[in-house]
Amino acid sequence: MGRTIDWRTGSGLRTYDVIEAPTPHILIDSRKELHGWWRGKRECTAERLLTNPYNGCTVHCFCCYALALPGYFQLFRRQGIAIVCRDFDRVVGRQLDGLGVASCGYLSPVTDPFQPLESRYHLSRKIIEQFVRRNIPVEFVTKCRIPGGIIGLIGQHPHSFGQVSILTDREDLRRRLMTGGATTEELFGNLKALADAGIHAVCRIDPIIPLVTDNLDDLDRLVLRAADAGAKHMVASVMDVPRGMAGEIFAHLDAIRPGVSVRIRRLYREVIDGVRHADLEYRRRIFSRLREVCDRAGVTFALCMEYRLENGRPEGLNRQFASSTNCEGIDIPVYVRSGERFEPAADCSGACLTCREPVCGIEDLAMGRPETTRRDFTLRDYRRWSRRRTQHRSRRRIFENIDLFLG
Repeated sequence: MGRTIDWRTGSGLRTYDVIEAPTPHILIDSRKELHGWWRGKRECTAERLLTNPYNGCTVHCFCCYALALPGYFQLFRRQGIAIVCRDFDRVVGRQLDGLGVASCGYLSPVTDPFQPLESRYHLSRKIIEQFVRRNIPVEFVTKCRIPGGIIGLIGQHPHSFGQVSILTDREDLRRRLMTGGATTEELFGNLKALADAGIHAVCRIDPIIPLVTDNLDDLDRLVLRAADAGAKHMVASVMDVPRGMAGEIFAHLDAIRPGVSVRIRRLYREVIDGVRHADLEYRRRIFSRLREVCDRAGVTFALCMEYRLENGRPEGLNRQFASSTNCEGIDIPVYVRSGERFEPAADCSGACLTCREPVCGIEDLAMGRPETTRRDFTLRDYRRWSRRRTQHRSRRRIFENIDLFLG
């Protein structure tokens, strides 16, 4: 008789069988939807269709902000049990089939798509196949070794790419920051494998941990080593501390370097939307150095979700430090349906946050206009845009036929 757990969801208390291998997890049926960036602060330049086939991440980064999220994420935080969305690739495929407009897919915003569960369920690979089959670009972010066959799949689409997160090039330190994930050598190997296949490779130094991984010479070395492996773009951030996780994070840091949390607490005196941020001048010093070394190495640079308070409101720092149009270093247009497949909207750079003239035809995405509110979008929005495009094409065909009839 195997282990069971009881967990309360929106529909009430339920009992689940716990599957122990390769890591403890439960299976659920999920109809959750593809969606854009979360509501609230917006710094991500381009649109994405985000999806997580797994809730809970056995890479076990000690500062993972997903541990502060509600629902099944708390089951993982409290009991170490991950959640697998059974046959979720089919759910994603059906949602894509209902669209006439799509942006690049994103695996995964809060959990590693290639954590050990992927070796059993292959949901990330199957979701990538759903996007590639329809000629929609897709990207992934990972701290794990890229499984066999994934690079071949990604390489089938010119706008698909991979991001590899490397916190430090010191393997002994990496093992103290996370209990899972790939070795440092394997992570740099990921970058090389992507580059060798002609795929845009991004190295994420995300997050930088003050007084632990923020030595400037070490950061220089990491950038140069990633560039030598084939990375064309770097993304960086400094660790944020959600209020509900502060005690856990600072205790872990003290276990790595006894007493360091006292100094770090003094550094984290800025609070933006309930999250502690490191001192602004400290962050600017780090980002200035990274931008300089990236420029010297011939790679582009951007930040991820870094803000300062301006008149009481969060203002993104990318405009000061980024050297690329889009924050992932690659311009990916919005894609529109053409028969059974999707094709890129002509002359679209994908930089929706700065767009003033939406060549894709979707007015909502022209968020660079002063009068346009910066938004984050749901599947319902994508369906609405798709209906409008269908109606527009139908009207255009009617007028074309009238013109032909009237000669």
